Amino acid sequence: MVNRNCFIGSILLVLSLLAGCATVGPDFQPPAANIQQQWKEKDPAAMSEQAENLAQWWQVFDDPTLDQLVGMAHQGNLTLQAAGLRILEARARLAVVTGKLYPQQQRISGSVNAIGLSKNSANVDFISRDFQVYQLGFDAAWELDFWGRYRRGIESAGASLMATIANYDDLLVSLQAEIARTYVLLRTYQKRLEVAHKNVEIMKRSLRIAEARFKSGAVSELDVQQAKALLAETTSMIPQLEIGIRQAQNSISILLGLPPGQLNKALLKPAPIPQAPEKIAVGIPADLIRRRPDIRMAELTAAAQCAKIGVAKADLFPAFSITGTISLATLHDGSNGRDAGDLFDGDSLSYQAGFGFRWPILNYGRIKNKIRVQDARFQQALVNYQNAVLKAAREAEDAMVAFSRSIRQLHFLNESVIAYERALAIATIQYREGLVDYQRVLDVQRFLTSQQDALAEARGKVVINLIALYKALGGGWRTRDSLEVINQQNRKQMAERTDWGGLLDSGRIDPADKPHEYRWTRKVSW
Repeated sequence: MVNRNCFIGSILLVLSLLAGCATVGPDFQPPAANIQQQWKEKDPAAMSEQAENLAQWWQVFDDPTLDQLVGMAHQGNLTLQAAGLRILEARARLAVVTGKLYPQQQRISGSVNAIGLSKNSANVDFISRDFQVYQLGFDAAWELDFWGRYRRGIESAGASLMATIANYDDLLVSLQAEIARTYVLLRTYQKRLEVAHKNVEIMKRSLRIAEARFKSGAVSELDVQQAKALLAETTSMIPQLEIGIRQAQNSISILLGLPPGQLNKALLKPAPIPQAPEKIAVGIPADLIRRRPDIRMAELTAAAQCAKIGVAKADLFPAFSITGTISLATLHDGSNGRDAGDLFDGDSLSYQAGFGFRWPILNYGRIKNKIRVQDARFQQALVNYQNAVLKAAREAEDAMVAFSRSIRQLHFLNESVIAYERALAIATIQYREGLVDYQRVLDVQRFLTSQQDALAEARGKVVINLIALYKALGGGWRTRDSLEVINQQNRKQMAERTDWGGLLDSGRIDPADKPHEYRWTRKVSW
């Protein structure tokens, strides 16, 4: 009875110590974000600092084909599907780490052994030489989370899961921008090809005029050869533009998860270049921290690494564990009246329970250096976060200046084309009347062709720069809430191979995976 009381008292002592145990390692604090208060590039005519919902920013172009392509990319892009599967992997990893908080080892064992002893064995007269032993037992070992090793591990795995979701959001933003950019590039190539064909027809008419005047003796053969050279020069642009069109079509197909060329027919018919809105809302620089998934991913990666410091520090202290075994055993030798049914008799019960600890004190600095490794990695993660903020601000500023300046360039190119078109009409009339030589017409035609092509290209650049701005501002990732990050085909294949429990019931991100306030003070608005 005294021993049993001492045993129970020991249990109570350990539990009381466990209730007051501490969690080693630093608690994560969000790093300071060095970002400007206002945008350096200000163009009140084109941009405002008002906040805007950028969840479906591509709809500002009012292009049904673009809307359809973005929707198809959400479902078919293979890189995005792989990112969704990494979320599922991170969920499973978190469940594995969470399970370590409970008894880490449990085992049910049983055996039936038939034993025959040698007649020459020493002193076996007290039992039969032939007997059977039946055993059934359960044993468990539980390392108590005295210093918070496992809780820090759960904290790290939880932050890693959130970082994986942020990575999915970042890929989603990049995918939407790349689809829109390639689509605008395709429409730009088609417009430039249309301009090239028109200029070829104009130069053919000029060539016929030169040939007519040459036959009449009004001019020399030089005018004819110059007209032919300019016609060939302009015609040579067409194959290059056709290459660009085909490559853009193939790029879109791959982004949608389709073989190259499968969408060529659907995108072969030319359509106007999407038009940018007259004015857009860009918010303020501080909005980048809330909007940009890559910044959130960098912060969550730092949080996950911070918790690993605590995991490493726990090895500096002794690890306490509880072990226990319950077993049933009986022996049947044919003479004691027992058989296998007596295994579950109360007299067959035996047990063992105890406490233990381990403390690797002679580790020759290995534990402290492991802590230093984790701390150095954490500091790297903090620096990477600060760099991600600076990179985001630079990308936004670059996109803003490119967008605003490309609008000005478009205005000047438009004026230039209008002037050259008028100049060509005048030069053609004067050449017919013999007032100017063909070199004047040739120069104006060459400049007009160049400026018309530049104008079509500039119209596309305005929209492409706006797309880059929306991407830099972190627009588009909120559409993730309505998407299946794991599509039906992948879910079906995985369910046939492995029991995934309820993790595959829905292809969407579980609401429980959405960010919440962890051990730090900032609440992230997603």
